[in-house]
Order: sequence, then C-alpha cells, then structure tokens
Amino acid sequence: MDINAKITELVDKIKGDPQLMDNFKSDPVKTIEGIAGVDLPDDQIKAVAEGVKAKIGLDGIGDKLGGLFG
Repeated sequence: MDINAKITELVDKIKGDPQLMDNFKSDPVKTIEGIAGVDLPDDQIKAVAEGVKAKIGLDGIGDKLGGLFG
C-alpha cells in the first residue's frame, strides 16, 4: 500500500464531506479506520491520522500562519 497515496485519498474524502471533517476533528483514528475500511494497529493508524492532519492543516500550522497573515 502506498501510504502517501492513501493519505491523499483520505484527505480528499474528508475535505469533501463536512460530516467526515467533524468526525475527524473529534476522533481522527476512528474516522480513518472507518473510511479506510481496514483494521491496522493503533500506531499505524495514528501515523496515517497525523499525515492527514498535516495535509488538512489541523496540526496547528495553518492556525499559526493564519495569525501571521490574517
């Protein structure tokens, strides 16, 4: 499995669905498991969730940069 491709696919799905975005914000690991349809060990799912957060901008970087430019 190409992890980067999977993360991009998950990001697209989450960004395209406001309900998924809300679910992801409240419980990223469970949301990723539900979307991906796979049961991976928690450490692997957490790594994927962190990658998705970074691409979506939920890791706080977007908020910090927004403060600089907003």
